[in-house]
Amino acid sequence: MHSRRFAAYSRIFRPAHLPLLGLLAALFLLSACAGTTTGGSGGSTPTVANSTPTTIPQPTATSTPSGYAVKVYFSKHPDSDSNVNAVFAVNRVSPDLGVAKYSLQQLIAGPTSSERALGYYTDLTVSLTGSSNCGGADFQLFPDHKGPTSSPGTMTVKFCKATQLAGDLTGARITAEIDKTLFQFSNIHQVVILNSSGNCFNDFKGSNDCLK
Repeated sequence: MHSRRFAAYSRIFRPAHLPLLGLLAALFLLSACAGTTTGGSGGSTPTVANSTPTTIPQPTATSTPSGYAVKVYFSKHPDSDSNVNAVFAVNRVSPDLGVAKYSLQQLIAGPTSSERALGYYTDLTVSLTGSSNCGGADFQLFPDHKGPTSSPGTMTVKFCKATQLAGDLTGARITAEIDKTLFQFSNIHQVVILNSSGNCFNDFKGSNDCLK
């Protein structure tokens, strides 16, 4: 009895039927997949959260293992003595992303002894005198502002100490050093420098043209 049933099953599922079974299985899978939709009115579309963090724009600098590599532009003997726009870069590493502030602090601090031996100098260090009117700092930075006015891409530097300029070219030389130091950052396109009273630095006419 059992041998006759086995023989019957063998005739039904003989090898010649295997391709047909494979085709039926494939059609069954396609039918099952057709019942699941993504998107459109009949399905659900997965949402992806925005992975881009919202941050306050910062001047860019090259990251290093110990901080962020920046440049500070000093005047240099003899090139800058007669050409106030001749400024030269030295390398520094900012410990944090406050790279614009750090670079100007390093400019005020002046060149190192080895850099001075090579002719680098700045008049800015000795030009800031007296006490600070903003909590002890040498200056304040106002990104994206031309003085009190909003101006994307403009960095305003306001000194907190009085400035005493030793000669006619001193102010222009300091301006060139500050401009070049800040222009290394791609999001700064214009620089405005104000004295401790909020007027344009090195403006002997008193017309405050830098704020216009």
